[in-house]
Amino acid sequence: MKKVFFIFLLATQALIAQSGFEAGNRLYRAEKYAEAVKEFENVLKTKKHSAELYFNLANAYYKMNKVAPAVYNFEKALLLAPDDRDIQTNLKFARKMMIDEAEETQNVGFQKFINDFTSVFSYDAWAWISVGLSVTFLLFFIGYYFSGRALHKRIFFIGMFALIFLMGISILSAAYGKERYANEKPAIVFAGIVSIKSEPKKTASDVIILHEGTKVYIIETLDDWKRVQLENGADGWIETSAIKEIK
Repeated sequence: MKKVFFIFLLATQALIAQSGFEAGNRLYRAEKYAEAVKEFENVLKTKKHSAELYFNLANAYYKMNKVAPAVYNFEKALLLAPDDRDIQTNLKFARKMMIDEAEETQNVGFQKFINDFTSVFSYDAWAWISVGLSVTFLLFFIGYYFSGRALHKRIFFIGMFALIFLMGISILSAAYGKERYANEKPAIVFAGIVSIKSEPKKTASDVIILHEGTKVYIIETLDDWKRVQLENGADGWIETSAIKEIK
């Protein structure tokens, strides 16, 4: 009986979430953005998450000129769909509303090459590329094993070595991208204006002043303070209540 109850409960929640999502979309199209936000937020309370839901919620906040929640929800959508061009484009528009424009520190040399190359695809995409290459390798092996001509065998043999090389690159790229993602702890500044301190205390000197919507990376936590790093490499301490972690 308990199983039937839980199945019924899950089905009911799914229907409520779907109806709330559709209601939010209708309100958005009617340009009732504040009401649309409420509907989308209610869907999130049912523990239903999707890139489309965060994307639509971010668009509603963007229309209301609310920088921090717009950027935050676009970033959340991007976590679930890292290769989505619409999310990437709208996130760029949302960032243009920000006051702070901290330029990202550019790596040089081999490190820059590695970062640029592995960033061409998300780590999930690199993993799928590896799977595709492994299937192709299997087909080449079958072709090599059953081929009766020396020329064909040579072609399949060389092809297998090339595929092994490409598989290695894609697997390493996926692993590197996954590790980099795991080590990063991005967050968005939600306070209208906040000081980054040199030490984790209010009386410490200011390192820099930030405004809402700025993206930072959490390095360390101490009581009610977090040490963060900006995209331009600057770092300092900020009160935990001033930011919202993207996770």
